[in-house]
Amino acid sequence: MEKVMVAMSGGVDSSAAAAILKEKYEVIGVNLRLFTNEDIQLDRSRTCCSLDDAEDARSAANKLGIPFYMFNFGDRFRECVIDRFNNAYINGLTPNPCIDCNRFIKFDALLKRAQSLGQDYVATGHYVRRGYDEKTGRYTLSKGADALKDQSYVLYGMTQYQLSKTLFPVGELTKSRTREIAQEYGLVNADKPDSQDICFVPDGDYASFIERYTGKTFPEGDFTDMQGNILGRHSGIIRYTIGQRKGLGIALGKPAYVVEKDTENNRVILGDNEDLFSDTVYANDVNWVSIERPDKPIRVCAKVRYNQKEQPAVLYPLENGNIKVVFDAPQRAITYGQAVVCYDGDMLVCGGTCCRKELCI
Repeated sequence: MEKVMVAMSGGVDSSAAAAILKEKYEVIGVNLRLFTNEDIQLDRSRTCCSLDDAEDARSAANKLGIPFYMFNFGDRFRECVIDRFNNAYINGLTPNPCIDCNRFIKFDALLKRAQSLGQDYVATGHYVRRGYDEKTGRYTLSKGADALKDQSYVLYGMTQYQLSKTLFPVGELTKSRTREIAQEYGLVNADKPDSQDICFVPDGDYASFIERYTGKTFPEGDFTDMQGNILGRHSGIIRYTIGQRKGLGIALGKPAYVVEKDTENNRVILGDNEDLFSDTVYANDVNWVSIERPDKPIRVCAKVRYNQKEQPAVLYPLENGNIKVVFDAPQRAITYGQAVVCYDGDMLVCGGTCCRKELCI
């Protein structure tokens, strides 16, 4: 019987995944210790990966009658997720740390650990579907069957090898069916709410976290309009994101939005809502998932943030390995540091990090 190591976060999805796999595989459950609650002042009710969540994972494993272990990946998580998050924000970007966690922790460090322990696969509770294309000889990654829970956006970094060694048991299910399975097995977390915020910033106050974690302070600077005219003072450049309207602390007699952050001059540029729209995005650090890199432009649907509905576009592969995506209609608040992820129907084609044109061509 093949062996599967299931990453059990303590939530219902990964616990149900373990229950499903137990019927066909020799399963062990593992929980990843990435930080302590005290390190970052976690609110257990609003996030994942806390100590209480680890106990929920252990309880589910015990109920299923499978071995359970805890792995400490704290050093790697700090280096590959928290430090990258902080550095990106400090340099004016707006990253998605869940992408890095999947890329460097779950499907790299965990997979390597699983293989060293003689496991055939790792498995998670992500709502995505893995397939295999006989014609191309490539593994494919597609959206989860439950469109409201699809998590393919944060998994675009998976390699062909990682896909060949990973199972996604709940990808074909709706969330309601996943909960039913957990209830059928009597799991304590069957009705547990989904986690929402970034796990290590449970209150959503990224700026305070960065200052507390790094020990750095970020000085005031100028708000300017798009022509460079000074409009007022901002309270530190890391406190603002592209598209932000609320909390600017400035009255201009009309709505104002953050349209750009000039970290070199410590300026936050404000404009009108229409100034946020653009039809073109460039991306680097591109990973081709379900297809090989094409040698000509292709039609895709793409999105530039997790909760956005993908939009029709043309993808242009660039000679240096980067991509340009031109949308049929302008998109609002394309943000450097976020990911642009491209699809062909439900199938994930590729993804990359949104960046300035001059860094891509």
